[in-house]
Amino acid sequence: MELFEQLTAKARRHPQHIVLPEGLETRTLTAADRILEEGLAKITLIGNPDEIKGMARELKLKNIETMANIVDPADEKVIDRYAPLFYELRKKKGVTIDEARITTANPLYLGCLMVKAGDADGQVAGALNTTGNVLRPAFQIIKTLPGISVVSGAFVMLLPQESKFGTNGILIFADCAVVPDPTAPELAQIAVSAARTARDIAGIEPRVAMLSFSTKGSAKSPDVDKVIEACRIAHEMEPDLVLDGELQADAAIVPTVANQKAPNSCLNGRANVLVFPNLSVGNIAYKLVQRLGNVQAVGPILQGLAAPVNDLSRGCFPEDIYKTIIITCNQAIGIKENK
Repeated sequence: MELFEQLTAKARRHPQHIVLPEGLETRTLTAADRILEEGLAKITLIGNPDEIKGMARELKLKNIETMANIVDPADEKVIDRYAPLFYELRKKKGVTIDEARITTANPLYLGCLMVKAGDADGQVAGALNTTGNVLRPAFQIIKTLPGISVVSGAFVMLLPQESKFGTNGILIFADCAVVPDPTAPELAQIAVSAARTARDIAGIEPRVAMLSFSTKGSAKSPDVDKVIEACRIAHEMEPDLVLDGELQADAAIVPTVANQKAPNSCLNGRANVLVFPNLSVGNIAYKLVQRLGNVQAVGPILQGLAAPVNDLSRGCFPEDIYKTIIITCNQAIGIKENK
């Protein structure tokens, strides 16, 4: 069974409630209709109910009107319910109750407030909005998991299943999307978060390599020292996690090279989670592997939040939104299972 077949089956077994703040966006409506048709999640669309239903009829989407929950951000009852929550979360930052009511009417904030209140399990947006606009309310409202202070982005790299790399051709790359130059504690958190992504999304037991241009002291540099310190902190955070570093990429994923360069490594050259020392390296690496190797890159999957919020490309297709909703469902399931 391929990865998305597994994720879809899990979502169907454990339906989650996903908020789509861009309820008047045609690609979003098309994806939501398919999710509802297949029974993969409960969907809340945020927007004017009459306009959403009218668009659904024009698009011949038969499930939106009968199965979707539609929340009007201009409804005073909705604002009355969620504005006090935002006020409590942000009053120390100087936010007044009147300002909270105005902000609550913003669909991106309203969706996150629904998640924070326990009325939904996750949010997907970005077909119309920038990444910054999608993430800002998530940082302010949902915040991060216990023990995690940094949100990062992972890609699931799907190599041919017969590939000798990763687990059944699956590798996790992080961080490739969010943190430009993580500190050692942040890098450790990225490693722990990426391990959780490996379990929750890829369905594999993580074997984490902290990458560098040095293997076990072969080079000296403050950049190497950062990775070594990050490994130490990650081991303190999750002592049972199979993790090692600092390792060059070949020593992490090629057993014969590992036997020469890092013979005592617990990974034995069989890492399936690769943690890059900074965003430049991670972003370049995933794009090179994707293009030169004709490898499917699933993501970015935002990790580290207390509840999942995922960002879309504004050039996305309905299929992309559909898959992102499924990923978000699986993240929500994993967070609940780990509590």
